[in-house]
Amino acid sequence: MFNQNFLVFLGFFQDLIKYKNIYVYPIIVGVIIGCLAPLIGSVIVIRRLSFIADTLSHFSLAGVCFGVLLAHQLADTVFENTISPIALGIVFSVIGTLLIEKLRSFYKNYKELSMPIVMSFGAALSGIFIALSGDSSSNITSSLLFGSISIVELKDFIVILVMSLIIIIFIVIFYKKIITLCFDETFAKVSGINVKLLQLLITIILAVFISISMEIVGVLLISSLMIVPVASSILVGKSFKNTCIISVIFSEVSILLGIYFSYTLSVPTGSLIVIFNIVILLFIMIYRNLIKCFKKKNTKQLDYSITIDPNTINENVDEVTEINEEDKEIVKEENLENKE
Repeated sequence: MFNQNFLVFLGFFQDLIKYKNIYVYPIIVGVIIGCLAPLIGSVIVIRRLSFIADTLSHFSLAGVCFGVLLAHQLADTVFENTISPIALGIVFSVIGTLLIEKLRSFYKNYKELSMPIVMSFGAALSGIFIALSGDSSSNITSSLLFGSISIVELKDFIVILVMSLIIIIFIVIFYKKIITLCFDETFAKVSGINVKLLQLLITIILAVFISISMEIVGVLLISSLMIVPVASSILVGKSFKNTCIISVIFSEVSILLGIYFSYTLSVPTGSLIVIFNIVILLFIMIYRNLIKCFKKKNTKQLDYSITIDPNTINENVDEVTEINEEDKEIVKEENLENKE
């Protein structure tokens, strides 16, 4: 059994060297996504925008499906290799962000209505584009729903690298302002931060990230990749920075394990990544419960150990009073001797 598993493990690295275009690109993209997802997810969790990730992922899917449709229509032409579904997914996700902000201005008292409207619009467009693309796009679209390690091509890889670099630069430049906005929006306004503009930029960055991670994780599981590692790290992190670092570690572990077992089991990559994230979360929850039970037992034992018998207290008090009376007599005798 051990030898068989070792041969499978060895075969994975042999294929990794042999088929660089198929496996190296997804692994590099996976490592980048594993780093960015929890950082963006931390902001989403604190700002309570978890639902917006699902909304933008569905609208981004419409852009990717539109790209697949264009590629199908332009087949056997000079423009065949110029169409990047990922790039169109980014464009559509940014459009979805602008639509959400516009709808929020119409429904000031019911701002959450904007997200299901945009989500349903994106899902409807995706269905139409998939139907118009024909049977040739069925494999691509099914891979986009749950992710695949073999779908990342060179042109998509370049787009993902460029967009990832833009996201990292944005996070580095606006880090302090983002932290201020997350924890105290009122103070951010007083400090002179353009809150509306910063919120819009954060949402656009979220939309771009969703588009570039769609191929590895899948549309239906992107929000889980951003939220679950953060949910795990919150239970063990002692500060915001510490929580972000731990969530990145959890995310990277789940992504690398997901890619490897996706290769060995021929299972969708995104599904396995999320499963490993959930397993990590369950382990941490069990660990927290065990620690709580252990602390309760220790506190009870400590309470029992410091319980004192009232009779013992009375005896000690009597002894102390006797000692004090003896001290008084000694002091009196010393005073008498000094007088003499």
